[in-house]
Amino acid sequence: MKYLYLYLLFLTLLSCAQEEVTQSPVDARPYYTKAFEYLDAGKTDSAFLTFDKAKNLFIEANDSLNTANCLINMAITQREQGDYFGAQETSLQARDYLDELNPDHRIYISTNYNNLATTTDNLRNFTRAISFYELAIKFSDDSLNTLIYRNNMAIAYQHMDRYEEAFNIFQMILADANEKPKEYARVLSNFAKAKWQNDPTYNAAPELLAALNIREREKDLWGQNASLAHLTDYYAERNPDSALIYARKQYAIASRIKRADDQIKALQRLIKLSPPASVKGYFETYRELNDSVQVARAAAKNQFALIRYEVEKNKSDNLLLQKDNAEKANRLTQQRAITGGVSLVLFVAIFGGSFYYKKRKQRLELEAQNQIKASKLETSKKVHDVVANGLYRVMKEIEYKQVIDREYTLDKLEEMYNRSRDISYESEEQPKTEQPYHERLTELIKSFATENRRVLIAGNDGELWHAIDQEGKDNIRHVLQELMVNMDKHSQAAHVVVRFEKTGHQLHIYYTDDGIGIKKDTVHGNGLTNTVSRIEKLGGKINFDDETVKGLKVEITIPFL
Repeated sequence: MKYLYLYLLFLTLLSCAQEEVTQSPVDARPYYTKAFEYLDAGKTDSAFLTFDKAKNLFIEANDSLNTANCLINMAITQREQGDYFGAQETSLQARDYLDELNPDHRIYISTNYNNLATTTDNLRNFTRAISFYELAIKFSDDSLNTLIYRNNMAIAYQHMDRYEEAFNIFQMILADANEKPKEYARVLSNFAKAKWQNDPTYNAAPELLAALNIREREKDLWGQNASLAHLTDYYAERNPDSALIYARKQYAIASRIKRADDQIKALQRLIKLSPPASVKGYFETYRELNDSVQVARAAAKNQFALIRYEVEKNKSDNLLLQKDNAEKANRLTQQRAITGGVSLVLFVAIFGGSFYYKKRKQRLELEAQNQIKASKLETSKKVHDVVANGLYRVMKEIEYKQVIDREYTLDKLEEMYNRSRDISYESEEQPKTEQPYHERLTELIKSFATENRRVLIAGNDGELWHAIDQEGKDNIRHVLQELMVNMDKHSQAAHVVVRFEKTGHQLHIYYTDDGIGIKKDTVHGNGLTNTVSRIEKLGGKINFDDETVKGLKVEITIPFL
């Protein structure tokens, strides 16, 4: 009887519950405005956090354009603080909220691609940077911005020693920049530098000095800083005295505009060009400034990562709370629909149900124990057949062969290792778990993060996996695990990015790391070979990019079943 009394009391308490009060959505614009105030004050971490808060509120309001705008500003902030991989990840997120067919989105798309290009340029991936610059130009409707993007693209070609393409771009934008003194001076100085680098005998001084004069006349301190750097480098071998004068001027300008990177470069030039008596002072200043910049950038990267973690954690907690509230509201509605007749039926059924529950619980526990015993027996049998017998065969081959083929033996052992690992996977997968697949996948990938290695994941949403069957999910998990194990063993990578993207009826998985990469003619081992076969089994394709100067890029494409 006590169960019935408790149940009726529970119904009574629920019937007295209050309706949930629907709250009005919070306005995101004050956060958006405040973020720019933090940027103007130099408080980049506060600006980043406030942009993120505004972004989440814009998402709740279904305002995709302002969501993208917040993400773009966050990515630019990360890039300016040296967090290049974080900036790439955030810019790629912004791209998902922009519509290339909407004219109002074009300026944001153009700005976002330029930030992606500049970030990729800073990571020395000039080919990819050029492709992003081309997209920035494609969506640019502002002639001044287009000049800047073309100038940046020409410099990227210059870094690749593709001077002919760089010269063509410089000549084209010089003609368009005649009525824009600052841009004309920028292009003129960069063009002169490129011609001198391509031909060390070229007399670039007149053009470099002309660009400097324009920038001085326009009071363009940032431009003067660049011109003085170019002149210092130009005169370093031709006339060291002149180079020293320009280096001192550049250091003064860089200090005035508080450009730490340029101050460091100017100090490097002064150390190289100055008399021995002055070098010590410059070197001490250089060391202190360089150490300060490195510490500040490391702190900024960690701070951005911590902010994103805290925000995502709070977001996850809020979603769980919303789900819990929705379930409570649903239960409340159901309870109000219950009549006295239902209570009477429950009174009769509760005693029989209690007896049935005990018996059923005993039966389920016994079945679970039998299943565990059967699973252990099956696993034991597989270990015996695959591992023990395999090792026995290898031992016998080594015992009776006069000449041992080392590579053949290693291949045999690696095959047994992979098969035994597959057995462990099967064993692990027997118990059913309520944890969603995308969370398990995140835990797997994040488990390879260390103090010296950052692992970033983008696009791993629960909805992405609804169209993938269990066999496909298992194979994808094994493939990603093989890539991460291979990275951990061989690549020496400090940054790893795994991004998931749905395009039409296909799933794309992009893996990137900054390790030692894979040489073009390298023969894949059994692990990577198994990875290829798993993807092909799903009707997909896997591409290992062997053209990258540093690091490894892998693209996996799988059709939705």
